[in-house]
Amino acid sequence: MSPKLTPGQLLVASGWFKTISPGEVCIFYQNGLEKVKRAERVTKNKVFFIGDNLEFSSDSRHFGWINKESIAAKVIWPKVHNN
Repeated sequence: MSPKLTPGQLLVASGWFKTISPGEVCIFYQNGLEKVKRAERVTKNKVFFIGDNLEFSSDSRHFGWINKESIAAKVIWPKVHNN
């Protein structure tokens, strides 16, 4: 899948969210770095994130599941779909 967002693209995100669903794009922190990735699998306390550009993405395949407390915001604009 090709990237849906481009470097430097303006995003609108909200830190006020109750749930994360598979397919939604989120901003989270991993090892002190801010990352923007798509939620692929969601459990009660953790999320497995995957990048849209699988060949070049550093994502949960490399660093594992992310605790929900590490999620700073959910991207609400532009609406980016995974299809």
